[in-house]
Amino acid sequence: MMRDQVNRLADVQAIGPVVLSADNTPSAIDLNGYNSATIFLSVGIGGITFSTTNKVEFVLTHSDDNSTYTNVTDADVLGVTGVTGGIIRSLTAAKAAADTSATEIGYIGGKRYLKLLADFSGTHGAGTPISAIVVLGNSIYKPV
Repeated sequence: MMRDQVNRLADVQAIGPVVLSADNTPSAIDLNGYNSATIFLSVGIGGITFSTTNKVEFVLTHSDDNSTYTNVTDADVLGVTGVTGGIIRSLTAAKAAADTSATEIGYIGGKRYLKLLADFSGTHGAGTPISAIVVLGNSIYKPV
């Protein structure tokens, strides 16, 4: 028998879905009332050939007060390692036409607010399709 998750989970769009060629303006994601959060990051076919100069880095920050944000570290996330400067994913190499990707990152940092920035560096004459959703779970209120 299948179990219902519709009444147990909530989701918040962190980015898009949109084609970007410059930084997004991240919105605060309030985790109040939830005991878990997972970021689902999807990237389509790159609008350019990514390199270490022409790249996109996804930076996750967190805050207790929605005012002072700091970069997450390895200790704050699951599913990625080597997090430096809050960068949870980097697009720095050429992507083939069929090379779309989805990444799941679990947040365990314990702060109330998150922000996700798609940080563009270099020249991006054409955009890249990006979407990010934060799924909130283990709500202290039922149903969600």
